[in-house]
Amino acid sequence: DPLPPPLPKKQLQRAESLPEQGPSQHHRGNNPKTWASSILYSIPPHEEGAPSSIPPWDRPSWGPKKPLTKSQSLGESVAWSSLQKVPLPSPAEVTFGTADRELGQLLESPAGVCGVVLGCQAAALARLSARIQEELVGPEEQQQLLEAELAGKSWAALSLLDREPCCESRDAWYFRVGFAFEQTQLVVAAKVPKPCCTSLGVQSSLGAHCSIQHLIGRFTDRLPQELVLPGSPGEQPPSREDPAHLATRPVLQVLISPEVPYQTLAGFVKGSHGLHRTSPGHYERLACLLLLQVCMGLEHLRVQNVGQGDLCPENLLLVQCPCPPRSQQGKEASLGLSLPRLLISSFFKVKDKRRTCSTSQEQDWTKGLAVPPSPVADELNVGMLIYQILHVDISLENALGFRSNRLPEIPSRSIYSTGLKHLAMLLLHRDPCKRVSIEQARSILQVLLWGPRQELFARSKKTLPLLRSWVEVKRALLLLKFAENSAGTVGSPGLEEWLCCQYFKEVTEHTLYQVTQALYT
Repeated sequence: DPLPPPLPKKQLQRAESLPEQGPSQHHRGNNPKTWASSILYSIPPHEEGAPSSIPPWDRPSWGPKKPLTKSQSLGESVAWSSLQKVPLPSPAEVTFGTADRELGQLLESPAGVCGVVLGCQAAALARLSARIQEELVGPEEQQQLLEAELAGKSWAALSLLDREPCCESRDAWYFRVGFAFEQTQLVVAAKVPKPCCTSLGVQSSLGAHCSIQHLIGRFTDRLPQELVLPGSPGEQPPSREDPAHLATRPVLQVLISPEVPYQTLAGFVKGSHGLHRTSPGHYERLACLLLLQVCMGLEHLRVQNVGQGDLCPENLLLVQCPCPPRSQQGKEASLGLSLPRLLISSFFKVKDKRRTCSTSQEQDWTKGLAVPPSPVADELNVGMLIYQILHVDISLENALGFRSNRLPEIPSRSIYSTGLKHLAMLLLHRDPCKRVSIEQARSILQVLLWGPRQELFARSKKTLPLLRSWVEVKRALLLLKFAENSAGTVGSPGLEEWLCCQYFKEVTEHTLYQVTQALYT
């Protein structure tokens, strides 16, 4: 039987201790009030040789095995027994269904009510983030099963859905193909690397990440005659009447990815001039979200001791997220502003974790004493991406040749323009030691997207307690927003909500103090 909760002491006034044994104790039931108090707050003992009023099998296991004396309070005995038998749960383990017995112990802990609530919120945010990520990239178990099914397969096991590539990056062509898996037809991407552009050995060892291209299969085979490689030298239209045509097709390495790209970042930027002009606020917010995904992917690669081979708009892939419900398809979707997943797809192996471009190399380069270093540091590449996404022409040679205050001007079109301009200056600083890191750039983009904004410090001085309180309130409001949306018709959260969860489940007041100092100073 479950243990009953500790009894409140303030109500134990008349029956705080058990009545003494004696014949008169069994005849006090004439007074209903006295009898009720005796039943609710005490277990009456039975006289030796007389039948017990409570059968042995109905006696609570937590009760005493022998009569209590006057000095023993039954409420104190039960509470102490409960504390001894039930371990104190952590705030991360507490849910709405947690028993009040355990919840009461937790509320009496040194953390108090505030500590319990904050711990529960952090744990809930982490669980929600993991659930959204699984919706975006698919369950890990399914990916492993799919990889096992594709082992040893070639073009014969795939159904060709299009003759021409669905996307072409600087280093590969991508074709939409179908694969029968668990009685369903999955659409995956067949990646055909261009000559001298393969990075299979490096890419196969990478851990799963939302911003990194994932591979689930590989094989080497002749290219089917139905497929066309644009721009390939000597490529002729396929002819089924000519059997010799297949023998002339090149033998190429093919990689299978579950993410099907529809465009590169370069194609998106090229086709969004009008969008930037007519909806600058929406477009530049989208730019911040795309840059944030780049920074998160680069952070993951650094942990894996891997560098990005060619970080340019032509090698950054865009993948459509699962289609949102109709209620989410508002103005942004009609304007083509739905947020896609951004994937890094080109890699190289880094022998050590030092900067890919040393300070002396860059100094020689800017003075005209050396050719541009390759590969270029990630910080420089991300700084260049900011200008390219915002449709401002700039070359890396000119960027490092200018002083920091002579970088090309970024027009102020929205609330994000000034922050993006300042971040670009910090990333493209001529002195490598004064540049912000990729981790700091990621934090700056998060502050630009979700705050705190500078207006928070208009009435109050920026302090760690103020920033801590801001984080705690925003975290609570974010969870309330998810709860309200799930109860309505908004639908399930998507990529932007996942990125927001990642921010608020990790950020601290110390990080915010440093970032706001760099951004707003």
